[in-house]
Parts: sequence; structure tokens; C-alpha cells
Amino acid sequence: MKNKMKIRAWMDKDKTMVKAIIFHPMETGLRKDKKTGKKIPPQYITEVACEHNGKSVLNCMWGPGVSKNPFLSFRFGGAKSGDTLKISWKDNTGNSGSSEAKIG
Repeated sequence: MKNKMKIRAWMDKDKTMVKAIIFHPMETGLRKDKKTGKKIPPQYITEVACEHNGKSVLNCMWGPGVSKNPFLSFRFGGAKSGDTLKISWKDNTGNSGSSEAKIG
């Protein structure tokens, strides 16, 4: 699986605004392949971690009810322009990915 993610982070007064999209199939294991009729195996993100300069600012526990290519939006305090934001994820099949962005 490709490790694709887009992150935008910027300062809005004293808060950092973050918007991210993680490109992931997020299969529940309940859908069937239209051609074969067999169930598509489950593959979904279970954990998302967000760090600002190495310090945790958000941890999420997800499951199969989250849509394909999930969008994440949040804000937090204590950052400044130029700081580093890292978002990492793991899924139920052992795949993982991460990406970093500078806060603008």
C-alpha cells in the first residue's frame, strides 16, 4: 500500500489548525467484490497519532466505521510557525504510515 497523506497546518491567532487526509481503502470486511462475489478482506485504520515537535497532541482509536480516505481536522495550542507536526497511523493488517509538515 502506498503511504499517501496530505497535511496542512497553519497558525490562526494562538491556535494551530490542522487538516489532513489519509489515503486508505478502509474496508469493513462486509462488502463483496462485484466480479468474484467474494468478501473483500477487512483493512482499516485502528490508530492515529499526532505529534507536535515529538510531543503527543492527539491520539485516535478508529475502526471499520470510518470512511475511505479519512479526513482529520483539529486544532491545538502551544505551537508556533515553523514547528514540525507529524501524523502516524496503523491499520489492522500491520500496515502503517506517517508524514510530517511544517506549521505555516
